Amino acid sequence: MIDQTLFHNKKVAYLTLGCKLNFAETSYIGRQLSEDGFVKARPGEEADVCIVNTCSVTDTADHKCRQAIKRLHRQHPNAIIIVTGCYAQLKPEEVAAIDGVNLVLGANEKFDIRAYLHNLNSPSPAEAIHHSDILKTKEFRPACSRDGRTRFFLKVQDGCDYYCTYCTIPFARGHSRNASIADTVSMARQAIAEGAKEIVLSGVNTGDFGKSTGEKFIDLVRALDALPGDTRFRISSIEPNLITDEIIALIAGSRHFMPHFHIPLQAGSDEVLKLMKRRYTTAFFAQKIQTIKQIIPHAFIGVDVIVGVHGETDELFEKSRAFIESLDVSQLHVFTYSERAGTKMLEISDVVPVHERRQRNEVLHNLSAEKCNAFYESQAGKTVHVLWESRKHGENMVGFTENYIKAEAPYRKELINTIQEVRLGYWNADRSALTVESQQQTTDI
Repeated sequence: MIDQTLFHNKKVAYLTLGCKLNFAETSYIGRQLSEDGFVKARPGEEADVCIVNTCSVTDTADHKCRQAIKRLHRQHPNAIIIVTGCYAQLKPEEVAAIDGVNLVLGANEKFDIRAYLHNLNSPSPAEAIHHSDILKTKEFRPACSRDGRTRFFLKVQDGCDYYCTYCTIPFARGHSRNASIADTVSMARQAIAEGAKEIVLSGVNTGDFGKSTGEKFIDLVRALDALPGDTRFRISSIEPNLITDEIIALIAGSRHFMPHFHIPLQAGSDEVLKLMKRRYTTAFFAQKIQTIKQIIPHAFIGVDVIVGVHGETDELFEKSRAFIESLDVSQLHVFTYSERAGTKMLEISDVVPVHERRQRNEVLHNLSAEKCNAFYESQAGKTVHVLWESRKHGENMVGFTENYIKAEAPYRKELINTIQEVRLGYWNADRSALTVESQQQTTDI
């Protein structure tokens, strides 16, 4: 039994880096600590406890985590600092050595943070590192982010069994696992009851849902689509080989699921895809994009790409760039490859110089800007429905359409967290948004 009086009115600060899954899990931790009497520290207040949920997808992510931890220690010099997440799972000793860190919790241990905090306040404090082999973990821990967000991020899946040669995620997150469809739908119902206007299905390999329960992702999508009301759903990143034509058709005819796809490509040449041990070809990927656009012409499609992996010659990069240019997609999420210990990519000797990796990143970022501008401009003048968010951009508020177009209009507090029919105006490239030309009624949902 945890003595809740130990933490009554203690202030806690949270810092989350990386993916939406991390945000959902931080929210889960926050609810646990709130039940124990913790209160969230306000900006400028010194916290008693700082919790950092880290990312480790690249060396840059590791560096940002270290910087963030040091900054928190300066801002909260007397606080207990607890670090968890992927960086803590992969490199616990390195994290523990950072000045100010009191406790390091692995990927599985973070869900029992209350018990570890209690032990820190006992006469014999526990050791700094609590870390186990995540590959032996079979338990799925559900989570859903709230914290005043307009959009909720519902964790439906965790882990990955793909073992791509550049990636450490299986070692940080473990094997693919999930809750049942019934439990996941129950969590979605709870989020809706708490006011969720939009729910994003999140996971490490979202489309692999059902592997640990003998179910299928398409059946989860059907079950959620059958819920009453008008709450929006989006699917976060999903592997191209797991987006079936059946899923595309369901989204095309759905009133709940939005026409928005986030699909990892990673490389635009079959040679590099093979080096990465990806599970599709460029021809397969192109056909998948074509299918989506044929059925849902206005769909927003974001694509992940990695540049500069071992073996990506100048010729193969140009081949990749040309292939990506040919795709009818809306935006690129470009990552610069960095070597990760324990991955098979390190066995490939043809190393791309770091400066060349950065140049390739810039080339694809420019291509992304062209595609994004063209897609946004194609949506100008259309009548859509915008879910307005609480954040402000100067004197304006922002929101997102069904197909994930960012729109902005003069700030009106009463419209926050409502869905409004609007006519989109001109493309403001400097603000990466479409203006609103006219506003109609709001939709009460």
